[in-house]
Amino acid sequence: MTDDATPQHCLNVAYHYLTYRARSEVELRQYLHKRGFGDEVVGEIITRLKEQGLIDDVAFAQFWRDSRLSSKPRSKRLISQELKEKKVAEDTIKQVTNDIDDEESAYKLACCRVHMLAHLDYPDFQRRLSNYLAYRGFSYDVIRQTVSRLWKEKQSRT
Repeated sequence: MTDDATPQHCLNVAYHYLTYRARSEVELRQYLHKRGFGDEVVGEIITRLKEQGLIDDVAFAQFWRDSRLSSKPRSKRLISQELKEKKVAEDTIKQVTNDIDDEESAYKLACCRVHMLAHLDYPDFQRRLSNYLAYRGFSYDVIRQTVSRLWKEKQSRT
């Protein structure tokens, strides 16, 4: 075993990787394997980091959900898809996305965008806002309701 493959070196690499943002267990495991550490050393380090509370897939999923909803809201479906790509367990994903309200998220996101579309007539307003919301993963029904609601609010202000 070389010095670079020691558990202490692996732990240091893991700490460094975790400084950027929270990670799922599988993300960290894959990273450490990619860096050349063996299964035994990686398993030992993962266990130690779990004991220290530095790896917790539920906390990671909640962090991911909260950051996605606060910066630029996304649909429940898109957040779930992103968490699946991060290899978070399905039951954990359901647990943390259970309380996401797509209608409220779409409305919040669209309100930030509607001022740029205020000068448009309804077909252009509807098309551009719908495309924007669809890109964020919202369903057709949620998009339709949100566009209609914002158009009515826009009309009542003028």
